[in-house]
Amino acid sequence: YEMPKQEAVATTDVAAVDSYSHPHASFSAGTDYYNTGKMGDRWGTGIPLEVTRELMERGQQRFNITCAMCHGAAAAGNGITKQYGLATVVSLQDERLRKMSDGEIFNTITNGKNTMMAYGPNIIVPDRWAIIAYLRALQRSQNAAIADVPEDHRGDLEKK
Repeated sequence: YEMPKQEAVATTDVAAVDSYSHPHASFSAGTDYYNTGKMGDRWGTGIPLEVTRELMERGQQRFNITCAMCHGAAAAGNGITKQYGLATVVSLQDERLRKMSDGEIFNTITNGKNTMMAYGPNIIVPDRWAIIAYLRALQRSQNAAIADVPEDHRGDLEKK
């Protein structure tokens, strides 16, 4: 079976090349935190990407595909795998995990821990950070206090 030779497409227009969408943010080679979750010899804190609606939606999508089967949609450790005997799934809503640094969570996603397998080979670096950003929103939503709500809206909550 022979395929006809394709003609090469030459682009010399720098503006056209620069307008291509880039798959994820670019970081210098020395940015260890982005790739490891560590700042020196300690776990770092914070999402090293701009947290946008798109990042949160990507995090939700990746969480639902990769994490929810074990951890559940609300990250409470009650995913479908529990019905099939995987009883050791941790709730990501536990205080210990809510207090865990973002870098340590990044490391756990990358390298696994206890019964959780390593997802580093399966989830690209920016998607791992997107998952963590979404997880932090899930944790906040499930553990909010009345003090988190602006005073002018608290009355609305108390009425319901």
